[in-house]
Amino acid sequence: MIRRLRTWAFLIVFYLGSVPFVLATPVTMRLSRGALLANVHGWCRFHRWCARWLLGITSRFEGAPPPGQYLFAAKHQAFYETFELALALVDPVIVLKQELMAIPLWGRAARRYGAIVVDREASAKALRAMMADAKAAKSAGRSVLIFPEGTRVPAGATPPLRSGFAGLYRAFDRPVVPIAIDSGVVWPKKGTKRAGVVTFRFGEPIPPGLSREAIEEQVHAAINALEG
Repeated sequence: MIRRLRTWAFLIVFYLGSVPFVLATPVTMRLSRGALLANVHGWCRFHRWCARWLLGITSRFEGAPPPGQYLFAAKHQAFYETFELALALVDPVIVLKQELMAIPLWGRAARRYGAIVVDREASAKALRAMMADAKAAKSAGRSVLIFPEGTRVPAGATPPLRSGFAGLYRAFDRPVVPIAIDSGVVWPKKGTKRAGVVTFRFGEPIPPGLSREAIEEQVHAAINALEG
């Protein structure tokens, strides 16, 4: 009962408190990129505050993002890590599902912030667009964050990586930093949240230029290092 009440308190406070950040988005988009980034980081810190004080969930980082431009490949078990990694990586271009871009206002803001859209159907046109976006991010000097399993998965699940990851790896042509995350233990996809610590483990950079089989095998093992 207590966990259910805390979960509902989080949902009410976080989503109502998100309204000012959403309303500020069109304004900050027109002011400058710095203003937009400050608004995004403010929203992420608000999410962290709500998770900490309403749910009792905090983060522990093992290692840190290395300086420079990288392709960050992270485990994805909860909404939680999207906010935490947006802060930890400072200003990454994030690979997002096409469905999210259809959300009014939010989709436009995500595009302006910097997003690479991935189509689950993996059509040739969509793949070409993703490669072009990756090359644009590379030219801009920004790192890219991808959840290579394609969607949130329950704790303990280790599905194969989606095919788009290998294509992005080739197009971006930068080292990959895998990130293992165990958020699903305290933040299940469905149901109530529970207090605890979410671990973010940054792996050693993996060089570009490997075969698809080699890079997928190494990344899959590294992002699932906290499973089992």
